[in-house]
Amino acid sequence: MRLGVDFGTTRIVVAACDRGNYPVVTFEGPDGDACDWFPPLVGVRGHQRLYGWDAWRAQNEADATVVRGIKRFLPGAGPMTPVEIAGHTAPLATVLSELAASLMNALRDHSNLEIPGGEALEVMLGVPASANSNQRFLTVEAFRQAGFDVIGLLNEPSAASIEYGHTHRDRATKKDEILVYDLGGGTFDATLVELDRKSHAVIASEGLPALGGDDFDHLLAEAALYAAGIDSESLTQAEWFRLVEEARRKKESLNPNSRRIAMDLECVRAGFPQVPIPVAEYYYRAEALIHETFHAVDDLAERALGLEAIYVTGGGSELPLVGRMLRERYRAKVKRSPYTRAATAIGLAIQAGEAAGYVLRDQFTRYFGVWREAEGGSRMRFDPLFAKGAALPATGEPPLRQTRDYVAVHNIGHFRYLECSQLSADGQPAGDITVWDEIHFPFDPSLNTLHSLETLPVYHTWQNQSVREEYQCGPSGGVKVTISNLDAGYERVYQLGRWGERTEPIVPGKKRKSASKKKKAASAG
Repeated sequence: MRLGVDFGTTRIVVAACDRGNYPVVTFEGPDGDACDWFPPLVGVRGHQRLYGWDAWRAQNEADATVVRGIKRFLPGAGPMTPVEIAGHTAPLATVLSELAASLMNALRDHSNLEIPGGEALEVMLGVPASANSNQRFLTVEAFRQAGFDVIGLLNEPSAASIEYGHTHRDRATKKDEILVYDLGGGTFDATLVELDRKSHAVIASEGLPALGGDDFDHLLAEAALYAAGIDSESLTQAEWFRLVEEARRKKESLNPNSRRIAMDLECVRAGFPQVPIPVAEYYYRAEALIHETFHAVDDLAERALGLEAIYVTGGGSELPLVGRMLRERYRAKVKRSPYTRAATAIGLAIQAGEAAGYVLRDQFTRYFGVWREAEGGSRMRFDPLFAKGAALPATGEPPLRQTRDYVAVHNIGHFRYLECSQLSADGQPAGDITVWDEIHFPFDPSLNTLHSLETLPVYHTWQNQSVREEYQCGPSGGVKVTISNLDAGYERVYQLGRWGERTEPIVPGKKRKSASKKKKAASAG
């Protein structure tokens, strides 16, 4: 059975591929009701880890702590990075794979799917367009470890464009462009896509990896604490989760005629008051976040030759203020998906179904490269191995390849890789930068038997060795490199990312700065 899985920050949404139809999967919720999503929650009760609906049921238990938003930590973490919940720690890779396993059990035993015993679940996974290679690899590995057969990975706005083409352009005969405005729970992505009847080509993507619907929840939560005179630092992880859940519920109940939000803080801690928040005050706080998304949309709209629509998707876009501000700015071009929360999952399921015949040409959304010595070692030069905007191979096609051949002048190769969203005028990394773990390769054949080279000195040598670096990138955007000593005949293969153990643990549920505040702090620094 083939499925499209939108692994969201706030919700996991799954759509099935069923003989040309792509229904959204419903799950048995905590009270036996049907829910068209699965909660990506992680909880701890004693020494027991809880996931999904089990964590949801435990959120009000005195001895349990529940958190959400694990996905938001993936870009800067590795598999062994510890996740800390109520003093209990576990490696990130373990937490992710157990969460995916909980989803697997819910699909098989507590959903409307009829899955014959032993039948494999083949999934097409969605990731933010701004996701780096590390985040992509961790997502795929978590689902594979849980028993899913991962057949592909697709950028979420690209998947939404497939749903748009299937819903609105099934009989279209001319090419057009749409701009997907995807405001999810944890990220914002904007992608310009050229549509033909059965082929889609991504022209360009921009995004804000630290802005999503969660930030609007946090704004409302902070406003409620301020109105009640409560210091956010006094809240535990469990209390902060309950506060943000209350904010999310009240935010999602807003309609264009809402005037006041009644935040019940009694659910956070006994004795806390109920506080009213004027909707106008809340919207005033939220406007700055929405304006941040317009910068990306404007940049892409300027590149469009004939824009058919700005297609609005993602659960975060359901806030009435988002639609109102979009219509004020872009007017008739704005078209909301009828499946705001499910458009990505449906598009993933369509792409997973071979019968649909959709061909998608996605692309790198970041520059990927390595630092190299220049000018006799007096300075470092960034070598962009894969450029932002380069087309990724389609599923089933050979991977992209880049090679570098040279004569090594050191005993050890010290490779420092990174990804960045922009390059400066002189070709240096700029914008959002992700630094990977460093790699050491033995150029000197006498060092080939050593597993660890990090503590050895690096120096120039006269033993010239011919070296080749071969980089491969598949449809998912993950990068691996094979480094070979061609003269001595040996090689090592590395999956590039952040695999080293980080000493500082992830502590989800802590109060965060909003995206706009982060940007101001970065500018001040």
